[in-house]
Amino acid sequence: MDWATEEVVRRAVCMTQLVASEGGTPAMGVMTCNFVSAAELMAKVLGMPGYSFAVIDHPVSSATDQELEARALQTMAAIETQILL
Repeated sequence: MDWATEEVVRRAVCMTQLVASEGGTPAMGVMTCNFVSAAELMAKVLGMPGYSFAVIDHPVSSATDQELEARALQTMAAIETQILL
């Protein structure tokens, strides 16, 4: 598993657990489509199988400004459906 994927999911799950136990600002992890299976596995290992995260197109590092804007809109749509129910 990619260390960055593991760390993003670990932080998002920890923040979600904190919000659930103490209140606060909801958190959501963002994964590119190439790392979905690794993110799902990490969430399961951390005790949150089925954890919802935003999935955006891959890659990010070489994306154009227009492609990055599209990914940002993908993330906002996920936030609307998964956090701002």
